Formats: sequence, structure tokens, C-alpha cells
Amino acid sequence: MFSAFAVHRVAAGMNRTQKFLSRTSVLSFSTISSASKVKAPPMVYISGEEMTHYASQLFVKQWIEPYFDTSNWETFDLSCKSRDETNDQVLKDAVEAGKRICAIFKEPTITPSTTQVKEMGLSKAFGSPNGAMRRGWNGITISRDTIHITGMELGYKNPVFFERHAVGGEYGAGWNQVGQGTLLTTYLPKDGSPPFVVDKRDLEDENNVVVVYHNPYDNVAELAHLFFKRCLEGEVTPYVVTKKTVFKWQEGFWSTMKEIFDAEYKEQFEKAGLLERCGGELQHLISDAATMQLIRWTDGGFGMAAHNYDGDMLTDQIAQVHRSPGFITSNLVGRRDDGVLIKEFEASHGTVSDLWNDHLAGKETSLNPLGLVEAMIGAMNHAATLQAEENPNDAEAQDVQQKVHAFTSTLRKALHNTFRYGQGTRDMAGPSGFTTEDFIDKVAWRLERYLARKEEDFPPPHLLEPDRRFRRNYAVDQEAIASLFAKYDKDADGFLDYEEFTKLLVKMNIAPQHKKKDSAEKAEENAKVPDV
Repeated sequence: MFSAFAVHRVAAGMNRTQKFLSRTSVLSFSTISSASKVKAPPMVYISGEEMTHYASQLFVKQWIEPYFDTSNWETFDLSCKSRDETNDQVLKDAVEAGKRICAIFKEPTITPSTTQVKEMGLSKAFGSPNGAMRRGWNGITISRDTIHITGMELGYKNPVFFERHAVGGEYGAGWNQVGQGTLLTTYLPKDGSPPFVVDKRDLEDENNVVVVYHNPYDNVAELAHLFFKRCLEGEVTPYVVTKKTVFKWQEGFWSTMKEIFDAEYKEQFEKAGLLERCGGELQHLISDAATMQLIRWTDGGFGMAAHNYDGDMLTDQIAQVHRSPGFITSNLVGRRDDGVLIKEFEASHGTVSDLWNDHLAGKETSLNPLGLVEAMIGAMNHAATLQAEENPNDAEAQDVQQKVHAFTSTLRKALHNTFRYGQGTRDMAGPSGFTTEDFIDKVAWRLERYLARKEEDFPPPHLLEPDRRFRRNYAVDQEAIASLFAKYDKDADGFLDYEEFTKLLVKMNIAPQHKKKDSAEKAEENAKVPDV
């Protein structure tokens, strides 16, 4: 089974990924076994549909329910059929439950297109549930971080964190198609003071689309605190991304982040040595530049915070550099009116319709559930933490928290090691990889052994990144690659020498750049130059 991987020995010493994972994967078995189930803390479970729903149901049945009584979980079916049958009351109920319980696991759901409305026999096209959730839970940020497998190389060597402002921007825009005329955007203050025109423009084209949206900034300060605290804990360098050079209205996002950082966090980051790579200050990145740095900075070890739309685009790029959308998290963080943090965890990918169609046709499938499982782990941990915090003097609540965290750490270890032993799904292990069902069976077997403290016959190997050609959506144009190679292989010898390779990197704008010297370094350098 190891033929699908290149075995690689990693030099002694832990990088930041290993340190980060080690803090979240300390095994403490705390008497977890199938013989005496633990009462799982309250949690909202939002079910979706298609392949991800099928896989989630399998791993809950085989990995969770043998060890936990999940009767405290409240389940809401957000499939298109359920939303249609309840006239979307189920979504409203799910949002209310999430606000009450504050810990949510969500399977991927479908936002039906016009074609799907007809195919499913729906009464109307229901919108994405995400907007209702972000509004209902006072959304602050969507945290999207790289997922790392201990002992396996992926796209980024160390963790990459991202905070995407959860509200505002194009997603809540009002729009209309209009002809020639004048467009006025008028603001009417709530306090009764005189209204004024925000924008006036004459539309001279016969065909125009006008769009109006806003960005609520009241919660940017809270986003800043969440972001900087996470970066400190994860030992990564923070950056703030905007397009404020052109979109002047984005200045407030940057200035709020900078003010909070300088006043409350800069000293801590300096002591931790996390500002050395960015000149000793919190750095601002223009969004255009950020897209290139995401390709260059494959060592990872950085975090970014951005507006809603930029965050959406940039985290999709992070997913592709790291491996795929299944290898980054997607956690909505909001706050209840009484101050309790609401956290909703989901995979960052969709329902995987193509594999579902194969499943319905009786064909073998091989779905990698890594993103789904990380979401379940996050939701279970948050639920246990909330219960313990709400009941500080309850010994049972404290014990349950320890047991849940011990279990999820062990589950993550069993999952990761199954990949490392060459028993992964086909996107990781190639054509000989396990099917959806066999992979879940194998992790269940390994999880039971680990909880019973049974040793492996030999330790899992350290592995290079699995070949990306194993991904089922791999669609690289080999002829185009050959043409590009020939363009830079000037002497047509089938090799790129150093000069040819440099030209290629420069042309593609991905060549490594010299680190810019900060003012202190320049002053020190100037002091060394003798007067002539």
C-alpha cells in the first residue's frame, strides 16, 4: 500500500505545523470506550445532502455514536426538499437553535439553480442559508485555515490562517438593470438629522446594472482581536489585506486593525519573534500583491485578514496551493447578545455531486472526508468548552470536556495515520486507495485500537505530498505545459538551465524577492559607510 507515496524522512526538530498540531493532539484517553458512552454536550447538527451527507452519516455512526450518546444534539434538515416542505421554517429554526446553543456542525448544502428547482420539483429557488446564519448569529468572521496532516507534506509547510469579514460587501448587494437616467444614493440618518446624497451619477448607456452595498464596520475591532489572538497562539505573522489605494472607503478596515494591533498586540508579537519577516510592524498588503504572495510563501507561517469578497477569493487560492478546498477549514464566528461566542463549523467544499451521481449509479466512490471531520472535531470541542465554562463548579461538565477533547485528538490521530499508512482515499493514495466506505471502516478500526491503547506494528512513515494527479478533478493540459516548457528551453535540449529557469519565474511573476529593509536596518547599513 505504500507504493502510492514517496517516503520521506523529515529532519529532526519540529516545524510550526508540528508544534501547532502537537498542542491540539495530546492523547489523554480519559476512560473513553464503547462500553460506557459519554453524554455529548448540546450541539446543533445541520444536515445537507448528496455525497457529503452520506459520508457524514457514515462517520457519525461508526466514529462518534459508539462512544457518545448524542441525544443532546438538535438536528435540522436543510436539504432542498425539507426547506421546500417547511417553506424554509427549518432554516429559521436552525438559526434560532444555533443562537441558543452556540455550537454548530453543518454539512454542505445545495443552493438550487433554476434548473435544479425544476429537477427537484421545488416551489421556488431558495437562497443560500449562509446569509441567514451570518445575520442571525451576528457574524464577525469566517476563519479559513489550512488543514495539516502530521507527518505528511502538503502545499504549505506551516499553518496559514485567514479571517474573512463575515458580513457586508457584494453578497448582500441590492441591484437592478436600468436604462439612461440619474442614480442617486441617499442616506437618511436614524437620528432624524437631515438626509444627504452619498453618490450621484448620470447613466448615459442604454443598458446599465446598478449595484448598492455597504460594509458594516462595528465588528471589525472584534475581528481584529480574534485574528491577532489566533495568530499569536498559532505562531504566525499577521497581515491585513485591502485595496484601499483605490477603494478609499476600505481605509477604515485597515486603520482599525492597525490601531488595535499597535495598542494591544505588537509587543507580544515582537517578543515571540513573529514580526521579523515583515519589518517589525503590522504590514498592509494590497489584495493584488496578496494573490502573488500566496503562491510564493509556501513555507506558510502567516495569517491574513480581509473584507468579505477578498477573503472569499483569496482563501480559494490558498486551498489550491495547499491542495484542494477539502484541506482548509470554514468556521463562522459570531456572538450571542450576552457575549457568548457562536461558532459554526463546516467543510469548505460543496456536496460533491459527481461522486453522489456515481454512488446512485452503483459505482465505487472515494470521498476524502478530512474537511468534514475537522468541522465535526471543531464543533464537538466548542460544545464541550461552552458546557464547561457555563458550569465551572460542575465536576461532570469538566470531565466531559476533557473526554471530548481527548477523543477528538485521538480521532484526528487515527485519521491522519490512516493516510500515512497508505490506506487513504484515492485522491491521496492513487487508484489503489480505499473507497468511501472502506476508508471510514479503516479509521473506525484504528480509532478503536488507539482508544484501547493498542500499539501499531511499526510507526507511520513521513511522506512527501501525494501526487496531485490523483485528484479526480485534475485537468492539467499537458500539451500546453510542453509548449510553455519549449518556450523557455531555448537550446531545445530538454532541460531548463539556471538562466532559463530564472526567466520563467520572472515572466510568471513568482520569482522570490529580496526582503525589503526596514528603517533600522537601513540606518545601521548607512552607519557602516565611511565618509569620503
